[in-house]
Amino acid sequence: MNIAILLYERFTALDAIGPYEVLSRLPGASVAFLAAQPGPVRTDNGCLTVLAEHSLQDMPQPDVVLVPGGPGDVAEHAGPAALDWLREAHRTSTWTTSVCTGSLILAAAGLLDGRRATSHWLAMEELRRLGAQPVSERVVFDGKVVTAAGVSAGIDMALALAARIAGDTVAQAIQLGIEYDPQPPFDAGSPRKAPAEVVELVRSRSPRVQEEVAR
Repeated sequence: MNIAILLYERFTALDAIGPYEVLSRLPGASVAFLAAQPGPVRTDNGCLTVLAEHSLQDMPQPDVVLVPGGPGDVAEHAGPAALDWLREAHRTSTWTTSVCTGSLILAAAGLLDGRRATSHWLAMEELRRLGAQPVSERVVFDGKVVTAAGVSAGIDMALALAARIAGDTVAQAIQLGIEYDPQPPFDAGSPRKAPAEVVELVRSRSPRVQEEVAR
């Protein structure tokens, strides 16, 4: 089973690496990091790079496609070549997935038209504008398309997908192997739960919000 994780400049590291830690443990899985050109790809904080060992052309028909998100105009960062590759890869993939604003890239490629999908909570209206039906859930399955909410939800999505691929026992074994047992110090992981001042602080620091205000 070939799993392709798309990389592009300024992607969010955990969006890709969290699911990688889960999916790479599936029996028979072969995971590749792809980019328009092979080489180091910078993450959104500029302090970390991930090596894309393959170009998009090296894997035209992966079984599983995973698209991480990032700040700002992610479809522009990914580039036209990535959107074209996604359209073709989706035709034959078993599963096409995204994490956080990676769903905006799927939508920009025309893969979410009329589909239920999720994204980071700050990007839900943009997701709607691009033709999807936004759903405020952590993981959303719609046919073979699977989308995850913001950043850390990629681990949940990958475990849910692992269960669909290899069964609950294997997925639970992977969860135990990576000791994924979240016990956050604060109950502020959702805008529905976080204090109002925290929600506004995150809004004010969001690159997408800042870009929209500047228009």
